[in-house]
Amino acid sequence: MAKIKIASLQLKVREDKYDNIEKLAELIADGAAEDADIISLPEMWNCPYETGKFPEYAELEKGDSWLALSTVARKNAKYMVGGSIPELGDDGKIYNTCYVFDREGRQIGKHRKVHLFDIYAHGEQVFRESDTLTGGDRFDTFDTEWCRMAVNICFDIRFPESSRIPALNGAKVIFNPASFNMTTGPAHWETVFRQRAVENQLYMVGTAAARDHEAGYTGYGHSMITDPWGRVLMEMDEKEGSRITEIDLAYVDEVRNKLPLLKARRTDVYDLCYNTRGQEVRDDGKQ
Repeated sequence: MAKIKIASLQLKVREDKYDNIEKLAELIADGAAEDADIISLPEMWNCPYETGKFPEYAELEKGDSWLALSTVARKNAKYMVGGSIPELGDDGKIYNTCYVFDREGRQIGKHRKVHLFDIYAHGEQVFRESDTLTGGDRFDTFDTEWCRMAVNICFDIRFPESSRIPALNGAKVIFNPASFNMTTGPAHWETVFRQRAVENQLYMVGTAAARDHEAGYTGYGHSMITDPWGRVLMEMDEKEGSRITEIDLAYVDEVRNKLPLLKARRTDVYDLCYNTRGQEVRDDGKQ
C-alpha cells in the first residue's frame, strides 16, 4: 500500500481573482509542492468569502480558475484538489464547488457543497451562504492511482453522513476545503476532523485560507490532517504558507482490521440511504 505526500496550501485570499490565480502559480513555482503527489487548496481560494461577492466571481465550469487548476496539475504532474470556487451552473444557480484533477490536468472529480453555512452564533457570527448559493445533492468519490478518495466542503464536515457515505463507498482519504471562522474554528475545528477520522477510520485533510483581519470574513486558518486513529499529523498556524505531509494508506487497513467499525455496523437494524437526483443509493454494509 502506498504512501502519499500531500501539499496543503494555506493561501491568503486577495480581492482580485487573477491575483489569487497568480499567487497560486507563484507558490508552486517557488517549490511549495515540489515533492508532493497531491496539492490541496482552501475553500473559495479565488474569491473573498462573502456571500455578496459569490455572484460577481462565479464562473462556468472550464472558466479561468478551472483552467488555472488544470494547468498547474498538468505542468507539475500532480493531482490537484482545487479547494472551491463559486461555480455558475448551467441552470443559472451558483454553487460552492470543488474540482479535482489528475496528473494530466483532466477533471476526475467534482463536489458541490451540500450543506450551506447559515449560522447565527449568539450574535458573534451571522452568515448566510443560502442568500446567494445553492446546495449540491450528492457525495461522490473519485479514483486515484493509490485509492478511492472524496471531497466534502467546510460545513459539510459537521454532518456525519458527508463522510460516512464516501467511506462506505471505499474512500480512504477525504479532503475538506474549509473556511471556519474565529468563533467556530477555536471551538470545533480540531474536534470535527479528529472525530470524522476516528468514526470512518480514514485520513481527513482540511485546507483553510490564511487569516486576514482586514477581510469581511476572518478565517481561522490552521490547515490540518488527521489520521485513522484520530491523531493530528499536521497543523499549520494562521499565516499564509504551505506544508507537505506524508500519509500511509497501509495504516487505514491496519486500523480497520484491528477495530473493524465499518464491518461491525448492524445493517440488519439500520441502514443508510439517500437520494441523488431521484436515484436511491442504499448502504449494503460491504467494504
